Amino acid sequence: MSDRDCFEETARPSMAALHSYALHLTMNSENAKDLLQDTYLKAYKFWGQFEEGTNIKAWLFRIMKNSFINRYRKELTIPSHIGYEECHLLFDTTDEASIGQRHEVKQAYDEVFGDEIARSIESMGDTFSTFILLGDVEGLSYQEIALAVDCPIGTVRSRLHRGRKALKKKLFKYARENGYIPKGSRQ
Repeated sequence: MSDRDCFEETARPSMAALHSYALHLTMNSENAKDLLQDTYLKAYKFWGQFEEGTNIKAWLFRIMKNSFINRYRKELTIPSHIGYEECHLLFDTTDEASIGQRHEVKQAYDEVFGDEIARSIESMGDTFSTFILLGDVEGLSYQEIALAVDCPIGTVRSRLHRGRKALKKKLFKYARENGYIPKGSRQ
């Protein structure tokens, strides 16, 4: 089996999970597609460094996270020069563009969650939402999450516990109103 075939067979099953994570990071479907492509290109380029038998999903998540951070840092260091005409056009289209991006993100979450659940996860901020998405939505183990976000397993456990507790509190009323828990139940 060639390196390319081996890479495709091993890395392809993680693509959907990585796309969801890219959407979470970028909050834009086009940028998420670019980040996903960049991740797979880097993974293929460095395929020789992947240790067979280790977790491919965690390795790909880490590449994606690092690519996102590097791209963000690069964008911060590039000075932007905008002329009057460009500024005028930007001002005229800002509301429309941001509404479109928010709609794309909402659509992506709605495919997995209901409105209230998606809003609750988004409102938690990156500190907890990333851990909830990787652990509870994508099904990564504590060790896989730790590798993906480059933090100790204890931090993963703590943030998942605190994130789940906060999410439970946020969604209690929703769960009771929709019959997921009995009407008389208390938090």
